[in-house]
Amino acid sequence: MSDKLQSTSDAAFALPDIASLTLRGRDCIAFAQAQFMSDIATLGDGQWQWSGWLTPKGRVIALFAVLRHSAERLDLVVLDADVDALATSLRRYVFRSKVSIEVHSDIYATGRFAPPSIAQNATAAIDAAGIELDFGSPAEPRTLVMREVDTDIAHDADAQLRWRAFDIAHGLPRLDVDQREQWTPQQLSLERLRAFSVAKGCYPGQEIVARTHFLGQAKRGLAVLRSAADAAAGEDVRTGEQVLGKVVSIAGDLALAVLPLERPDAPLQIGGIDVVDTPLLDGFAR
Repeated sequence: MSDKLQSTSDAAFALPDIASLTLRGRDCIAFAQAQFMSDIATLGDGQWQWSGWLTPKGRVIALFAVLRHSAERLDLVVLDADVDALATSLRRYVFRSKVSIEVHSDIYATGRFAPPSIAQNATAAIDAAGIELDFGSPAEPRTLVMREVDTDIAHDADAQLRWRAFDIAHGLPRLDVDQREQWTPQQLSLERLRAFSVAKGCYPGQEIVARTHFLGQAKRGLAVLRSAADAAAGEDVRTGEQVLGKVVSIAGDLALAVLPLERPDAPLQIGGIDVVDTPLLDGFAR
């Protein structure tokens, strides 16, 4: 990558839970528009948005950022999922479309808690060696770079935890394997990130998503809970003896949970430990 994209005063660190794959060919935009839950057709060259792939029942299989390089290339920056398995599953729907799906095993994600050198908001910086994305908010800048990794990139556990905590605080779920195919986009409050569309054409799960939206049936959404003790994804969130919801993602003392939008004004607990209901932070939509 060029010196412009590498220049920073903050050290980069590896993000092994983030990987990439490419959709390439004259039908790649149409293929992505028909499969993914965001409106890919609105992207211009060099722009990206949050998106995901759903089951026919409208449950989230994977979350990712979609970056348009050109009319014949899209990159997916995939969070937490097995990209080889994801690519294999997507290839089943190619049929006669002119699109190839390529996994980049030689491209790695690195992060910095510093403003991007060139990228800004939903506009990426792209050169021959990789991409730079603005993965921060106005209050806390972050930069994600996807490229061939340098040998001196640190595996900094504290920085990786801080990165994940930012995601959770801003309402970006980090879905462990047992949390995939469990939740609808509305239950994960993904409208906050503009990660799905109810106005574009059909895609897997679109009927469920649109019906929930237009009939006003979304009764659950995300909440950030802070605790003095570690929680675990899948744990119940309770008030007294009543189970209100479940933990979806964790990062240190933060838990992202799906809870009723209207719930009792009463103390919440995870594993018998009181937790504090904390407002979701804004500034991460694209």
